[in-house]
Amino acid sequence: MTETGIAGLLLIIANFVISYTGFINEHFFDRYKFEVDKILISKDYKRLISSGFLHVGWTHLIFNMFSLFAFSVLIEANLGELKFLIIYFVSLIGGNLLSLFVHRHHGDYSSVGASGPICGIIFACIALFPGMGISFFGLAFSIPSWLYGIVYVLYSIYGIKSKKDNIGHEAHLGGALLGMTAALIMEPSAFLENYFTILIIAIPTIIFIYIIITRPQVLLVDNYFFNTHKNYYSPDHQYNAERNELQREMDRILDKISMYGMESLSRKEKEKLKEYSHKIR
Repeated sequence: MTETGIAGLLLIIANFVISYTGFINEHFFDRYKFEVDKILISKDYKRLISSGFLHVGWTHLIFNMFSLFAFSVLIEANLGELKFLIIYFVSLIGGNLLSLFVHRHHGDYSSVGASGPICGIIFACIALFPGMGISFFGLAFSIPSWLYGIVYVLYSIYGIKSKKDNIGHEAHLGGALLGMTAALIMEPSAFLENYFTILIIAIPTIIFIYIIITRPQVLLVDNYFFNTHKNYYSPDHQYNAERNELQREMDRILDKISMYGMESLSRKEKEKLKEYSHKIR
C-alpha cells in the first residue's frame, strides 16, 4: 500500500505527452484514436487503449486530469498501485468495448478521451468512500464524492458532445460501472457498509447503459448552436443538408467496399446502399 500516488502521476504525465502529440500531429491522432472500422475490420486493437490517452483539446484534457488527480491518490493509498491500475485499465478497455458494441454498425464512428477510466476511478471512490469530500482549488468548502461523481457523469454525457467532438459518452458510463464493480470485487465488505449509496448510483447507470445499447441514437446530442437555430432552417436547407449527409454516407460505404470488399459491409450499410441505388435510378 502506498500514499505517493505515483501510478496516477505517471498516467497524468502520459496523458499530457500523448495528447499534446495528438494536438500538433493530426496523423498521430488519427492513428491512435478509437474508430470502429479500424478495430473491427483492421483488427487494430491497440486503439481500445491508445484512444484513452488522447483528447480533443486543452479544456477536455485539463478537466480530466484534475479529476484523475483528485481521486487517484485515495485509491492508491488504500488499495495500492496494482489494484488502482487494474481498476483504471478495466474501466478503459471495458468502456471502449461497450462503445464498440453500441456503434458496431457505425463504421466511421470515432472517439477519444480518458473519461471512461476516470469515471471508473471516481465511481470506485464513491463505492469505497461515499462520504469523502472534494475541495476545488484549495477552497474552504467541499462537496461529497458521490455528488461530484454524478455531476461529472452528467457533464460527460451532455456537456461535451457535439458534431465536432470525438468523445465517447457510452464509454463513460461503462467505465464508471466497471470501475465500481472492480473495486467492490477487491473490497467486498464496502458493499455492506455503503450499499445505499452504491445502489442509488449503480441502478440509474445500469438503466442508462441499457438505453444506449438498445437505442444508441440518444447519444447523438447536437451542439447548442444547432439546437437554438434549427427552427430557422428552411425546407430547402433541410433537404440539401439531408442530401449532403446521405452523399457523405454513400462515399464512406463505397470507400469501405474498395478497401475491404463487399463482405465488410454491415447489414444496415447494405440496406442503405440498396436504398440509395433505387433512388438514383
